[in-house]
Amino acid sequence: MTRSEKLLAAFLLGAGIMHFVNPGFFDEIVPPWVPGSARAATYVSGVAEILVGLGVIVGRTRRVALWSAAALFVAVYPANLYMAWEWRDRELADQLVAYGRLPLQIPMIWWAVTLARRSAPREQAVCN
Repeated sequence: MTRSEKLLAAFLLGAGIMHFVNPGFFDEIVPPWVPGSARAATYVSGVAEILVGLGVIVGRTRRVALWSAAALFVAVYPANLYMAWEWRDRELADQLVAYGRLPLQIPMIWWAVTLARRSAPREQAVCN
């Protein structure tokens, strides 16, 4: 496991845990068109981040987990867009947080894709 993979796994695990430590923050940025309650979406996305983070740690699931991380970063991007829109009238510090999340998502996606491409595919068992 590379240092970069460890860092990405730690980021995912930390972010996922924060969905349970401070769910109100995440509830607030769930777009209203997401089905179900905002709290359910917060918990589902938190579980997804934790599972993907754990998958990055485990060698045999790493490649799939890295691709899953890229997909997850794409999937949560609408919440960042919604946050930026909803926070447009808040104090400057809040706006900077909201707007800063938008471009940050692009390198996160690139990071996960780059690591997934570098990750060796699982060897297939050969049955004779």
